[in-house]
Amino acid sequence: MAETYDWTKSCTASREDKELFHRVARNRLKALAKDLGLPAGSFEIRSNMGGSAVSGEISLQHDHFRVEASSPGSRQERGLRVHTCASRLNESRFAGKNHFAPLAWLDDKDRPKLKALVEQVIEQKLGFNADVNPDPGYNPHLSTPRFSK
Repeated sequence: MAETYDWTKSCTASREDKELFHRVARNRLKALAKDLGLPAGSFEIRSNMGGSAVSGEISLQHDHFRVEASSPGSRQERGLRVHTCASRLNESRFAGKNHFAPLAWLDDKDRPKLKALVEQVIEQKLGFNADVNPDPGYNPHLSTPRFSK
C-alpha cells in the first residue's frame, strides 16, 4: 500500500516530517513518470532538502518538461509547478510558462489530472510551441486549471 501524506500540513516542523514529504513526493513523481510512459533513463527525480525553514523541492526532470513539488505554506493549491524546458539542465532562461496545481494531485486518485496537465504543457512545447513563439490564441488562464481558495 502506498504511503499517505497530508499535503496541507507543514513539513518544516522536524527533519522526519521533511524526509517523509520528500519520500512520498519522490514516489508519487516516479508513479507520474510511469503514467506518462516515460522510459527509464529519459528522466531524473531530483530532491533538494533546502534549509530548516523551507520544504525544499522534489522534481521530475525530463528534457522537455519539469514537475516540481514543494510545500508553499498556506497556499497548498499551488504546491506543484509544471513548465517546459530546453533540457535537463533546466536553466531559467529556457523555461516555459509556469502552470500550477495542488499537491493533492500527486495522490493516486487525482494523478490523472496532473498527467493531463503535464501532457497539455508538453503539447504546448512540441505542438504549436507556445513557449517559444507566443501564439496570439494561447491564453494560460484558459488552459491551466482554475482552483478554489
